[in-house]
Amino acid sequence: QVQLVESGGGLVQAGGSLRLSCAASGPPFSSYAMGWFRQAPGKEREFVAAVNWSGKDRGYSVSVKGRFTISRDSAKNTVYLQMNSLKPEDTAVYYCAADKRSGYSDSMGEYDYWGQGTQVTVSS
Repeated sequence: QVQLVESGGGLVQAGGSLRLSCAASGPPFSSYAMGWFRQAPGKEREFVAAVNWSGKDRGYSVSVKGRFTISRDSAKNTVYLQMNSLKPEDTAVYYCAADKRSGYSDSMGEYDYWGQGTQVTVSS
């Protein structure tokens, strides 16, 4: 059983940056694809970014491409989401997810494990 714990959320002004972390416990993190999703109030959860097992293949939603960067450190069992040039519309609860397959996906249904989420609020 994989357990995921997100951290790093908070309140930031528009144009600012935050780095989210997702610490994983349980086997075998290094072979799993990892993703970040977000859910704003009154909206459905949506894909943000994902990375394959090796960290070499990455995917982003159109809304965050060029501003957000996903990375992973398998030695630390941690995946990160660096968020720059934040906008008020980035305000949401951000969730980390693990996919037992090695290739990444932008589909929520492909992910097997989820964290509890961390709140990101961007003020204008």
